[in-house]
Amino acid sequence: MATKADYYELLGVSRNATEEEIKKAYRKAALRYHPDRNPGDKAAEEKFKELSEAYQVLSDPEKRAQYDRYGHAAFEQGGAGFNGFDFTGNFEDIFGDIFGDFFGVGGRSRRRAQRGEDLSYNLEISFEEAAFGTEKTISVPRTIVCEVCHGSGAKPGTAPKTCATCRGTGQVRFQQGFFTVARTCSRCGGHGQVITDPCPTCRGTGTVRKASTLQVKIPAGVDTGARLKLRGEGEVGPAGGVPGDLYVLIRVREHPLFERQHNDVVCEIPISFPQAALGTEIEVPTLEGKIKMKIPPGTQSGNVFRLRGKGIPDLRGGGRGDQLVRVVVEVPRKLTARQRELLEEFARLDGEEDVHPMTKSFFDKVKELFG
Repeated sequence: MATKADYYELLGVSRNATEEEIKKAYRKAALRYHPDRNPGDKAAEEKFKELSEAYQVLSDPEKRAQYDRYGHAAFEQGGAGFNGFDFTGNFEDIFGDIFGDFFGVGGRSRRRAQRGEDLSYNLEISFEEAAFGTEKTISVPRTIVCEVCHGSGAKPGTAPKTCATCRGTGQVRFQQGFFTVARTCSRCGGHGQVITDPCPTCRGTGTVRKASTLQVKIPAGVDTGARLKLRGEGEVGPAGGVPGDLYVLIRVREHPLFERQHNDVVCEIPISFPQAALGTEIEVPTLEGKIKMKIPPGTQSGNVFRLRGKGIPDLRGGGRGDQLVRVVVEVPRKLTARQRELLEEFARLDGEEDVHPMTKSFFDKVKELFG
């Protein structure tokens, strides 16, 4: 009679291996030698049987203790602590995990409830709505529980019946080699029940497609790319599972006057040459209306003035940004005869160094560099 291999050596683990290490080693080896992956290979089938026997012992703390003490004799007829082997019952959980994806088998009865799919919705809002927050009404098409049958799929006044094929377990079992495995029942789809008189509204599915009207609160300070989560407003979960979530993706329309830089608002305002030279007071548009702003004499094109607290509120409550006003000196394109006369006179008087200090400084540097 051939000597049986050591269970630890079969699985490739040490005698001090943890339960998780034993399980991991068994999964790897079982996938390699499973009969479905080695059809007609008697050696692989025998190896698979030995691996399964080793795992059944080493995964059970009581059996493992007996094996460590008595070896294989612990499980021979008449041996100390003989419990026998059951290749059809105790492996269902692990084989459901290992072979479910490969062979469609599993150890669970009925189809489990699953979480519904998440949905996304693109929402465009104005610049001002993004700055100060708003509330929007949206319509989202999604799958919901049928209001007529309340998700049962059966016509009101009737009820689903126990599946005669799987007897309500949601699975059918069959022998594969020496091992018994289970597949999802094809008749009931794993529900364990069949609907003989379906609901006329959902046609037996228990769900319907419907546009749901939802209120979405947009917080102040959002920007393009922000994602708002509405918990439980996604698709309903299969088999009575919880609904998924709805993600609202924000896009902010461009503004004709304002540009956003973080929490600051930038605005360009044209002024005339006399206004820049002599100074003036102008009206400046802000997110909350027009305000007066002074332009000091000698203002240069591109100068930036800061209006504190006139920007966008921080999304996390960190105060409010500023408005940056960039002035652009506009040069007139057409001149009347009188305007030209006055400008020519101004040009004749414009040769003094203290009138254009920036120009003098620039050309002094050019002279130093190039002679």
